[in-house]
Amino acid sequence: MALCGKSWLANEGSKHLCLLFWFSLNVGLFWKTFLLYYHGPQYYYLHQMLGLGLCISRASASVLNVNCSLILLPMCRILLAFLRGSQKVASRKTRRLLDKSKTFHVTCGVTICVFSGLHVAAHLVNVLNFSMNYTEEFLALNAASYRGEDPRKLLFTTVPGLTGVLMVLVLFLMCTASTYAIRLSDYDIFWYTHNLFFVFYVLLMVHVSGGVLKYQINLEEHPPGCFHPNTSLQEDIPVPGSFEEPFPEYSPEAFPPEPEQFVEKNFVGICTEEPKFQSHFPETWLWISGPLCLYCAERLYRYFRSNKPVTIVSVISHPCNVLELRMRKENFKARPGQYIILHCPRASALESHPFTLTMCPTDTKATFGVHLKIVGDWTERFQDLLLLHSRQNTEILPNFHQRNYPKVYVDGPFGSPSEESLNYEVSLCVAGGIGVTPFASILNTLLYVSPTHLKPFSQ
Repeated sequence: MALCGKSWLANEGSKHLCLLFWFSLNVGLFWKTFLLYYHGPQYYYLHQMLGLGLCISRASASVLNVNCSLILLPMCRILLAFLRGSQKVASRKTRRLLDKSKTFHVTCGVTICVFSGLHVAAHLVNVLNFSMNYTEEFLALNAASYRGEDPRKLLFTTVPGLTGVLMVLVLFLMCTASTYAIRLSDYDIFWYTHNLFFVFYVLLMVHVSGGVLKYQINLEEHPPGCFHPNTSLQEDIPVPGSFEEPFPEYSPEAFPPEPEQFVEKNFVGICTEEPKFQSHFPETWLWISGPLCLYCAERLYRYFRSNKPVTIVSVISHPCNVLELRMRKENFKARPGQYIILHCPRASALESHPFTLTMCPTDTKATFGVHLKIVGDWTERFQDLLLLHSRQNTEILPNFHQRNYPKVYVDGPFGSPSEESLNYEVSLCVAGGIGVTPFASILNTLLYVSPTHLKPFSQ
């Protein structure tokens, strides 16, 4: 039992430790933001108008900001491959964590869906409260134009409301198309709807620039809850019960700085001016601009790097709908167990798929190859482009016919990297995206692996 626990800690402990840190970060941000909007004096009047809907909407927004920034990092394949193959990351535990990047991406995606639902529900309550609690006392604080305004008008005619509705639609398409059933039946739907993430981020940037929620900026001149002689209190906004009692004689020294102290001492002070409100400065771009720019730069780099097409040497059709593709590319270097990313514009303009190398280039032979299992729309179209008679279990399209092949672009972890940067562990990379069975992949890979490259897992 102790040996099993030790092995679990060695292989899975670091992963669960990172998940615990991520979970604590989300919980801490949610609770801190909730308390800020619940007790913060600058949000006193806004909280009186909106109630708990304000606190929950802002707390969920802080969680969304974190996860919308973290979800892009696992998709930076070049960065992960560099860290994975770099000698600076010598720990096998750290490398296994990098191999779980897709799982972390899915975890962040599920979290975004859950807290988006909570965020939308809280803002629907806020829209109703804006309409019901409209007051002429604080005109700058109101989002509605008059009492009883149709909440649907606030939802579809304001910038935050309209962009929020569009983001919900985009997120719904991305989430439903990411389910296993849709990915298995029609991968194209998943791929093209998932690329709507760029539209989602653009809408997110515009969404936070609406400035509907405002905070008080003159706390010293107007402590929250105080009485201004030139104005009258509105009956529609809840005020402390001490407002109904006679006000004490004005004394600046007796001014309590916090609204809670007004209630504790059972009196309110007299302020010198009316409250002034200001819209929040958008903070979402501070969270997502860095990862978004990094991801866009990587996609641009991968596009320019893969512009040089490869030469397809031969195509071999194996039983059980397995296709072997042998290629050649100038200055391409790789090691066994690594994967390449195939992109065929004639099969799909946007899709690209990873396949594990089953034949690696050597000093005397520049040919490398992969095995593809024909299981989806993309592989079927790719097979039709390569094979004239796909059911023949013979090798066709030899070298002298290679000029008739469709253009294929190969994108490895670094394109044409140094051998040092591609020192992958075979045990972690075999069968990653390979179309043939894992056993055939291991057998084909081990033919080219020297014993020095094999590193066993921790027991």
